[in-house]
Amino acid sequence: MACATFRFYAELNDFLAPARRGAAFTVPCAENATTKHMIEALGVPHTEVEVILVNDRPAGLDALLEEGDRVAVYPRFATFDVAELVRIDTMPAGRLRFVADAHLGGLARLLRMAGFDTIYRNTLRAGEVEAIALEEGRVVLTRDRELLKRRGIDHGACVRAHKPRQQLAEVFARFGLAERARPFTLCLHCNAPLHVVAKADVLDLLPPLVRAGQDEFRRCDCCGRVFWKGTHWQRMRAALDAAGAGLDIHYFPNESQ
Repeated sequence: MACATFRFYAELNDFLAPARRGAAFTVPCAENATTKHMIEALGVPHTEVEVILVNDRPAGLDALLEEGDRVAVYPRFATFDVAELVRIDTMPAGRLRFVADAHLGGLARLLRMAGFDTIYRNTLRAGEVEAIALEEGRVVLTRDRELLKRRGIDHGACVRAHKPRQQLAEVFARFGLAERARPFTLCLHCNAPLHVVAKADVLDLLPPLVRAGQDEFRRCDCCGRVFWKGTHWQRMRAALDAAGAGLDIHYFPNESQ
């Protein structure tokens, strides 16, 4: 059985046992263990890793470990220049789509508000999240690091913040979402696209004050809810601004029920 020395950097230490944080430590490795296997065995989801150095040379998640190897593991946005190093592929191709676990309903709603296709149901179990991520190429958002270690999950993030607005800012920073946001283009409830609708077509769905004071509306073709620029608009715009999406927002977060 080979032994290797590991050193984890920056926020990756949060996943380690206290005695192993901020220092190098040597552990035995399973036969034919890869860097991915050992990193996750030590408590760190592979989705949180961007750069691995084995004996000061760049390595991937599939590198086989040998006796005496020295392994340095860095997170995304580590405070050193990684331009010349081989980065672990942490981003899927194309426009990012997400699946949030059952504990992140507030975050899912805010991501939809920002225009990001996000699957969420409070009944989703870990196996269902994994299946959706695998079948649809979605990024998994969770506070459960064990979920991110599942074999079918290639891309994900362990969300550290506890409140939805702080979670939104964290995810925006992690995946560089600010310039990709399309605020109020998706239904906050069912994740379907919103479309412009004539006031006359939704008149019977509007409260009296809205009927008198608003003229522009969007409607979800899936659930039928109608959205307009109402009293919650400023609060929602503030949430997006705080997340770094300082954009010109035209769509409307108030809604009919």
